[in-house]
Amino acid sequence: MAWFKRKDKGIQTPTEAKKDTPKGLWYKSPTGKVVDTEELEKNFYVSPEDGYHVRIGSKEYFEILFDDNKFKELDAKLESKDPLKFTDNKKYTDRLKAAKEKTKLKDAVRTAVGKSKGKDLVVACMDFSFIGGSMGSVVGEKIARAADYALKKKIPFMIISKSGGARMMEAALSLMQLAKTSAKLAQLADAKIPYISLCTDPTTGGTTASFAMLGDINISEPGALIGFAGPRVVRDTTGKELPEGFQTAEFLQEHGFLDFISHRKHLKDKINLYIDLITNQPLRA
Repeated sequence: MAWFKRKDKGIQTPTEAKKDTPKGLWYKSPTGKVVDTEELEKNFYVSPEDGYHVRIGSKEYFEILFDDNKFKELDAKLESKDPLKFTDNKKYTDRLKAAKEKTKLKDAVRTAVGKSKGKDLVVACMDFSFIGGSMGSVVGEKIARAADYALKKKIPFMIISKSGGARMMEAALSLMQLAKTSAKLAQLADAKIPYISLCTDPTTGGTTASFAMLGDINISEPGALIGFAGPRVVRDTTGKELPEGFQTAEFLQEHGFLDFISHRKHLKDKINLYIDLITNQPLRA
């Protein structure tokens, strides 16, 4: 076949010497827009043409929220165990090991304290890349300890949710974290310490049924999926067609479940504006 004869076609480069374009130079959003990854990073990981908010993790949110990306991580060494010796098509211990190797994280949430526009802020940020951001015992414990830290130091507290819900491999132990984290947030409320809940894509399951919807203000990024069960499950269970935009951040705001939706580049300013207002501080530039 003639097309195999590369020299006859004027192609002199041996196949083994060809170089592919390095991966990661471009990002294609779900709407088909292509953006340079460096430009995407400079734009807070938001596609500039269509405003699509790319899923990011704790590393990126800490960079956005903390001044000069300086913070102290809390309880960084906590790791999940396998008290139930759970196995489905894979051992839970093997899933944990694989997730740690892939993500370089200890579990699905990181907690930290640092300055945001000059004021102390405690942030608990979930990582969807770690077993779907599922909430197990370590996630609940780290959030509870971060709330305790905020309570002791009288510092505003923020949780960034990005989760598929409770971690099935820990069964009832995972479900207990709903009550545990909710109780800690009630203590913050009693002490009049601000708690801000940021729902990002996706915020579902037990996360939504607990701390994600308990903020003094509940906010979101544009287009985020927020709900208990997913749209397909709701549709199949009810046997009814769902309204357009069902379980999007915009739909929830329209129906009173969210206070406001913020573009990621305005997030730091808007959070600090709320904290200044609620703590009766002078406005800062």
